[in-house]
Amino acid sequence: MKHSASILIAEDEPAAREALRELLEEEGYRVFTAARGDEALEFLMEMRVEAAVLDVKMPGCDGLSILRELQRHDSAPAVLVMTAYGTSSIAIEAMTLGAFDYLTKPIDFAELLILLRRAIESRRRNQDLETWRTVDAEASEGQMIGSSPPMQAMYKLIGQVAPTDCTVLIRGESGTGKELVARAIHQHSPRKHRPLVKVNCAAIPDTVLEAELFGHEKGAFTGAVARRLGKFEYANGGTIFLDEISELSVGTQAKLLRVMQEHTIERLGGNATIALDIRVLAATNRDLEAAVKSGVFREDLFFRLKVVEVVAPALRDRRTDIPELAQRLSQRSAKKLRLPVPSVSEEALEWLQRQEWPGNVRELEHALERALVLSRNGVIGPEHFTLQPATGGADMFDNVPLEWGLHEAVSRLERRLLKRALEASAGNRSRAADLLKINRRLLYERLREFGID
Repeated sequence: MKHSASILIAEDEPAAREALRELLEEEGYRVFTAARGDEALEFLMEMRVEAAVLDVKMPGCDGLSILRELQRHDSAPAVLVMTAYGTSSIAIEAMTLGAFDYLTKPIDFAELLILLRRAIESRRRNQDLETWRTVDAEASEGQMIGSSPPMQAMYKLIGQVAPTDCTVLIRGESGTGKELVARAIHQHSPRKHRPLVKVNCAAIPDTVLEAELFGHEKGAFTGAVARRLGKFEYANGGTIFLDEISELSVGTQAKLLRVMQEHTIERLGGNATIALDIRVLAATNRDLEAAVKSGVFREDLFFRLKVVEVVAPALRDRRTDIPELAQRLSQRSAKKLRLPVPSVSEEALEWLQRQEWPGNVRELEHALERALVLSRNGVIGPEHFTLQPATGGADMFDNVPLEWGLHEAVSRLERRLLKRALEASAGNRSRAADLLKINRRLLYERLREFGID
């Protein structure tokens, strides 16, 4: 199989350099060579290649120094490091600095060709993902923003797992963008032209969730006046994203496990077995290991879901992304509210970076939206993020009219507490449920009952 990628070989030993050049040219690669480290670095700064094979020990500049410099450039090639000094410290440092892999001399040519092909494919996937991520906000509402090391590591993992068909468990705190991760995986998979069907397992009452997932036949239960396809059938050929998977009842977990094992479903009230070609992505902000130990989540389903795990980093772990996030999110809010696009002052950015953001990006977005409304001169400052504490007092029940009756008084208090919890959590429903010490399913039901958006 011939390849068309361009490669730089940086090797100070002439015979080894020439042997590598001949090998790679026979494979169809376009090969450049350098005998010194400083020559290699100068070449990489001026020319673009898809991969570089770097010797660690070279005159002028060593391979690790080149790796450190390449870290500062977005268009850096995939790098394979080779050395006669097979120490673990060199290998660890090379991988930490971003090398794709590490080869010990004498070089195994077959291994080199395999690693080189994988490195180039990985780089191309990561570039595709980065291109998708940085599409202008006009073209895409939801996109991942940030170039911090935790985000770069996540992009790389998404690039590796997306082309496969394996099940992925996406973990992370509320508001970290787990749905965006699922969307990116689907967008860069062979199924990207097929549906991505999203199911919020916490938002659907357990009594109807099975019918929502698997569909039903006419007359399957009271109110089933016609056949209805479930989410799994709609996603057939594509991807299904099960958000808040931890909220499934044990009974529904058993049915989901069977579907994942057998790749078939049966509609409620029906006997026909329907074959599925589907990829499953799931997400949770809960400790599933603890849920397994306590018996509320099936261990076999947990391991079936956790083939590959992608963790969306918390905002406090990537504070360097906050300035870019703040600018982009404030622009989005301005468009939504039909207000002039603001600028975020340096003082405000510094203040934002010092906060903990337990609600993560979602909380930051709501804070910026409030600040945008409060600002008047087109510049958002730290003062626009200061909120007045909620008032109440110990005697808040003293003025409740008796004619309301007990049920009306409790209902009004419940509505007020629901609204306060949503305000305190910046609209983050999972955090609001935690503040109220109730589960999310009950929160969703009460919000629907009171008509609170």
